[in-house]
Amino acid sequence: MLATYVERAPLEVLRVRTDLRANGPAKAFALLESKLPTRRGRKFYGTFRITSEGEEYYACVVRAESDDPGAMGLETGTIPGGWYARRTLLDWESHLPEIHRIFLEMIRVENVDPSRPSVEFYRSRRELQLLLPVMRTTEPSI
Repeated sequence: MLATYVERAPLEVLRVRTDLRANGPAKAFALLESKLPTRRGRKFYGTFRITSEGEEYYACVVRAESDDPGAMGLETGTIPGGWYARRTLLDWESHLPEIHRIFLEMIRVENVDPSRPSVEFYRSRRELQLLLPVMRTTEPSI
């Protein structure tokens, strides 16, 4: 399965940091969702990168104008914009172990931008888009 390339704008988000072990992402998303008045119309993301302190994973939701991060007890952040290689995983809840493998495959063939995190865009309960930051300034001709 080949990647497509997309240029994305930066996104202001509310987020929860978690450990990738012991079901950490699921717990972080559950905590994040519990702080929202509704999930309806919200866009959810996960971000991952390796830092000098180790692995860094955030469960994120795009910030709405009415959100009050302090009152909600949530951290704010930005998912950086730029060029990303994109692969789509359908029925992702049944294929969670494949996410890591797909990102590793993408890393082997792409010119990765290590200054930005990898991104999971939970487009729906059925579709997950895996976005790997790449060093691109114009859309490649494939």
